[in-house]
Amino acid sequence: MRASRALAVTATACAAVALSAPLAAATNGPRDVTVNPYEVHQGGTLHIRVSGCGHGGSVTSNAFSRAELSDNESGHSSARVRIHDRTTPGHYNLAVRCSDNDRVATHQFRVLDGRGALGGLGGSVGPGSTEVAVGGGLVAAAAVGGSLFVTRRRRTSGAGV
Repeated sequence: MRASRALAVTATACAAVALSAPLAAATNGPRDVTVNPYEVHQGGTLHIRVSGCGHGGSVTSNAFSRAELSDNESGHSSARVRIHDRTTPGHYNLAVRCSDNDRVATHQFRVLDGRGALGGLGGSVGPGSTEVAVGGGLVAAAAVGGSLFVTRRRRTSGAGV
C-alpha cells in the first residue's frame, strides 16, 4: 500500500514538472524594455535596458547600427547605441531579440532634429550660500580696510598743517 502511494506522489510530481516546463519557457525572453532618454537628438546616445535575456542578445533599429546586449549582475541586459547623424527626425521602433529565445520585444523612441547642447553648466547654476558668504566677507573686509586707510591718512595729513 505504501509503495502505491509513493508511486502516485512521484507520478503527480513528474506531471506537475512536465506541465510547468512550457510555462517556464513561455516567460523566458525579452520583456520590460526601457529606453533612456525617450527623445534623443541625431548623433545622440540611447541607453536600452531589458529583462529576460539571460545569455545576451541583440538590439536593432533603422536609427542605429545593430548592438549586442551585455548582461548585468542585476538580471538585466543593456546596450548603448549611437543614433546615426543623418537619421530623419520622428518616431522609431527598436527590436530586442535574446540569444536563447526567438521571441522579439519592441519599444518606441523619438529622434529629434539637431545635435542638442554640448556645453556644460555655463551659468545655469547660481552661487550657493558658501560663495555668497565668502563674497560678503571679502566685501566687508575691504570696506573696513579702506575706511581704516582713509582715517589714518587724514590724521597724518591734518597734523602737519
